[in-house]
Amino acid sequence: MSAREDVLELGKRIGQSIIGQDQMVERLLLGLLANGHLLVEGLPGLAKTRAIKSLAKNLDSELSRVQFTPDLLPADITGSEIYFTDGGKGEFKFQQGPIFANLILADEINRAPAKVQSALLEAMEERQVTVGGKSYPLPDLFMVMATQNPIEQEGTYPLPEAQLDRFLMHVEVGYPDEQSEAAIMRLNRSEENEAHGGTKPAPPQKLSPQAVFDARKEIGNVTVSDPVEKYMVALVFATRYPDRYDKDLAKLLQVGVSPRGVIGLDKVSRSRAWLKGRDYVTPDDVKAIVNGVFRHRLILSYEAHASNTTPDQVIDRITELVAVS
Repeated sequence: MSAREDVLELGKRIGQSIIGQDQMVERLLLGLLANGHLLVEGLPGLAKTRAIKSLAKNLDSELSRVQFTPDLLPADITGSEIYFTDGGKGEFKFQQGPIFANLILADEINRAPAKVQSALLEAMEERQVTVGGKSYPLPDLFMVMATQNPIEQEGTYPLPEAQLDRFLMHVEVGYPDEQSEAAIMRLNRSEENEAHGGTKPAPPQKLSPQAVFDARKEIGNVTVSDPVEKYMVALVFATRYPDRYDKDLAKLLQVGVSPRGVIGLDKVSRSRAWLKGRDYVTPDDVKAIVNGVFRHRLILSYEAHASNTTPDQVIDRITELVAVS
């Protein structure tokens, strides 16, 4: 099969165990293809953890799950140097932490203090970890999926803007519909029967990471026309200089999107176009993913918070005002 067929098959397998969350599954694939990290926000029980576990189950990769808690230390993530003795001689050796895996689930990331969260910064951006003055490279296939609960804010530490900016997309997960809810019950019932001695289907062959690398090479050849490129830049600049488009919009924004925003917009748009079977990006590709790329990079004004205006409402207004040239 081609790289695209392999990735589509991977998405189909994940979708069989993550029911009613098609957008999250697509965003998970886009993050993998665009070689970026995801911040996933949703209420408990909406299959956030299950999603990346399903990805690891169907992709030949190693998964590490780190439960972020207030007493977590940076070394619990990156690893540390440990003193070993052998034959009367002692030396320090680096013991790798859970960050040295292909897929990292940072569960409830906002429950740990900033010092611990910052332990991820170098890993996410530089794809390496530095301990004791020595740098250790991370695997070629490496993605962090961090989750956070949007309602329980007691005992949490908001993510610093520098760390938020390193996430390629901020994915919001909602409730499934009624049909999906019934399908989830049936799936859980079936899995319970299998766990208690029922007939288990043969596990499918895992997808090789090479298929992901091949897909990334093909995505690198996806064309972005000048008008679409200008459209991406115009969307970014509308967040920085909203008064050029609408005075009311300007009152809602305090800080706009960073240059990482337009880079992410380009990467994810090309990945989506490739996933749809095209070798060129359309404005619809950009509009489909712009909320996820911009949502966590905007800093809204006091007036916006006072009026309960959400980042998505601001982004939707921007896409209405900015035209494709």
